[in-house]
Amino acid sequence: MFEEIRIQSLGVIESSTLELGPGLTAITGETGAGKTMIVTALGLLMGGRADSGAVRRGAKAARVEGVVHAEGLADFAAAVDELGGEAEDGRVLLARNISSEGRSRAFVGGASVPASQLADLSDSLVAVHGQSDQHRLLKASAQREALDRFGGEEITSLLEAYRAIHKELGATERELADVVAHARERAREADLLRFGLEEVGAVEPLSGEDVALAAEEARLGFADTLRGAAEQAREALSSEHDRPDALGAVSAARRLLDGVREHDDEAAALADRLAEVSYLLADVAADVASYATGLDTDPARLAVVSERRAALGALTRKYGETIDEVLAWSQQASIRLLELDGTDDQIAELRAKRADLRTRLAVAAAALSEARQTCALRLADEITAELGLLAMPHARVSLAVSQVDEAAPDADAPTLPLQVGERWLRYASHGIDEVEFLLAANTGSDARPLHKGASGGELSRVMLALEVALAGTSPVPTFVFDEVDSGVGGKAAVEIGRRLAQLARTAQVLVVTHLPQVAAYADRHVVIAKSTDGVVTTSGLTVLSEDERARELSRMLAGMDESDTALAHAEELLEAARAARA
Repeated sequence: MFEEIRIQSLGVIESSTLELGPGLTAITGETGAGKTMIVTALGLLMGGRADSGAVRRGAKAARVEGVVHAEGLADFAAAVDELGGEAEDGRVLLARNISSEGRSRAFVGGASVPASQLADLSDSLVAVHGQSDQHRLLKASAQREALDRFGGEEITSLLEAYRAIHKELGATERELADVVAHARERAREADLLRFGLEEVGAVEPLSGEDVALAAEEARLGFADTLRGAAEQAREALSSEHDRPDALGAVSAARRLLDGVREHDDEAAALADRLAEVSYLLADVAADVASYATGLDTDPARLAVVSERRAALGALTRKYGETIDEVLAWSQQASIRLLELDGTDDQIAELRAKRADLRTRLAVAAAALSEARQTCALRLADEITAELGLLAMPHARVSLAVSQVDEAAPDADAPTLPLQVGERWLRYASHGIDEVEFLLAANTGSDARPLHKGASGGELSRVMLALEVALAGTSPVPTFVFDEVDSGVGGKAAVEIGRRLAQLARTAQVLVVTHLPQVAAYADRHVVIAKSTDGVVTTSGLTVLSEDERARELSRMLAGMDESDTALAHAEELLEAARAARA
């Protein structure tokens, strides 16, 4: 729970410290004194939106700090540790700074954190309820969420199971819609791939064939030129007509050196090397002669090669720079074609999966709806009992858990309602149920929706009764009520004070109130008083003694500081409240 809240330069509050403890703390003050700044400060500590307009005039920044006693809050302590914060003597300091330029910083146990993480952390610490929450309670979604909260772990587990199937169904339906929508495009792509593969298959190219045929065509096309060059080369190497040739010149040189080899070893070595050259020249001359003999002009083969190259060229113009690239494209296209040809099978599989998921979703929805209807009866009884303690003894609350029927759909419709049993129902991520709180304020009156049948005061008490009922199922250590007694007076106000005191037996409760009947039941009474120097208004917080409480209650009763009648009435209220708490 919160032990202390410190406020600096926030709104009309220059610097104040609010010491808190267990039980019920009432916060009162004149209109405009800044009572709601306490709720604003708590909102900032809960990660609420920072507004530079809340910074006190003339100040550079506003700062709010909250000291939380973390003993018994294991999840909270673990979350603080995970964020890098530290606890001192079991206490954690939460802080929020807002500059006049609008910048905001949040701190948890000394560690700087994003405001969103501060919000997540504070959700388990405090529940704030104000007049805006009364309007929120009129929304169907808020009423359904309240019922789900009351259902606790049972509803939570069923809702999580339902949402998991709902999410998978949504993904499956989107995938199916995409496949069906693009089926025509996929068919066209398959036809193009099939045509290309048939072209490649008709030619049956071999790896590297284009390179080999290009070389062969060049050789066949220049056969006469190549043969003439080869024959001239052979004649230059080894003449058949007793003309000077390379082989004869080398042989003559070798003979000259052989004739003097006994006179010099180097000359002998050169003669041996010339002998080797002679052998090599003889071999080359023989190879050149063989090459020239093998170069026959073959117009038929040249035509075949040219035709084959033209067929391969038709493939490389469409499917790759080389035949190897064409073959790679062919392999990839075959795999893709298998995928495309499986579209019909894929559609059938997705439709079967969708049908299975819808069947499972219907079962999960029915289970969730049944649990909600059971919880609705219990919650209605608890709220009705609480209203009896809030001066509404004849009021009855009921919760209508209903579904919206839809017409039986066409099987090929893009979106379908959910078939649960024999009914086709509208469904969403929260299930098939619409939850509505109904109030019969008096005996014999018809139960009507809250937005039609509840006055402001009645709505305040219904909300308080709901919060008390929910406190047992999803407890937080601190509850804050911001003028939830608006529109209430007389005996009803006394009963609200009594019920808040009852709630404060098991939780820390703060109530900002303008009713003395409510403030009288507080264990601690804090008044916000304002003063002004004619230029700037300043408010401060003061914890009242018992005598001071009586005077503050008399002011709230009579609207004046000195009234013996009001003071006597205030003392009577305090005495009655003390007796009731005892």
